[in-house]
Amino acid sequence: MMHKIKLIWDFRGEDGFETAKHHCVHLKEFVDQNNLPFFDINVEELNKFHVLAFIIVDEVNMKIFRDALKPHRGMKVI
Repeated sequence: MMHKIKLIWDFRGEDGFETAKHHCVHLKEFVDQNNLPFFDINVEELNKFHVLAFIIVDEVNMKIFRDALKPHRGMKVI
């Protein structure tokens, strides 16, 4: 069974939400330029000062994304 992996970038501070949204633009550009499959690219606001940008990919493609994009962390999606 193939697992989905959520690759995460943390943005903190008052401008975190806007910075995370902008980071998602770059994630979308990366998948378009490299014709890579993904499930979701989005922003998750944990609180006013901590926002995540993330992409969800198949485990089989995770290393391509990880090595090129250097996420802060990752986790399996259940």
